[in-house]
Amino acid sequence: MSRRRAREAAMQALFQLDMNPPPEGGKEEWKRALDAAWKDGASEKAGGKRQEADYAYAWTLLSGTCESLASIDETLSRLSKEWKVSRMAGIDRSVLRLAVYELRSDSDVTPGIVINEAVELAKKFGTDDSGRFVNGVLGSMMREEK
Repeated sequence: MSRRRAREAAMQALFQLDMNPPPEGGKEEWKRALDAAWKDGASEKAGGKRQEADYAYAWTLLSGTCESLASIDETLSRLSKEWKVSRMAGIDRSVLRLAVYELRSDSDVTPGIVINEAVELAKKFGTDDSGRFVNGVLGSMMREEK
């Protein structure tokens, strides 16, 4: 299973939902967003076949993040004192939301791996400063929780 592929598709779906919120929120819209991200090629690498375990993990990340959005945004507001969540770059916000959810919910993955993957997603899809910003916010979260 490639969790990197799953994280990338989940982040892209979160970004899509954040930039174009559906009039009727809910799991059907989340699924459509994930399917679109999956088909976009970000996660369609295995000979055109969808890897079910990867897709299932992406769905767990996406649905869990969407269901916990208010709590996640509250955490991000506290951690990024100088940036309101609404003023963050969309990619940075989506990457951070996903990482905060995964850090809180998946005890099978070490925090360092989640943070590193988030930084890599931010570098790949964000601005020149996105990686540092994401690393700083998530680092603050880890220091706060010790």
